Amino acid sequence: MAEKNMQQLVQFMAQSLVSEPDKVNVSVTEGPDAVIMELNVAPDDMGKVIGKQGRIAKAIRSVVKAATAKGEKSVFVEIQ
Repeated sequence: MAEKNMQQLVQFMAQSLVSEPDKVNVSVTEGPDAVIMELNVAPDDMGKVIGKQGRIAKAIRSVVKAATAKGEKSVFVEIQ
């Protein structure tokens, strides 16, 4: 349940940033100790999601980390 909410959160944040929100895709891979969310965007929007010196990517990861702090599994966001 929490993974689905985090997936929707990451997708909403990414769609708010990019020029082509219909090409945003978040896939979830769940392992025994961690959950990995892979964020895929259009190649032209990659810079908007990463930001200068990775600041926006760090902010997205910080929001997800704070939202899942009480969970039993760690959640990681990978941008591809």
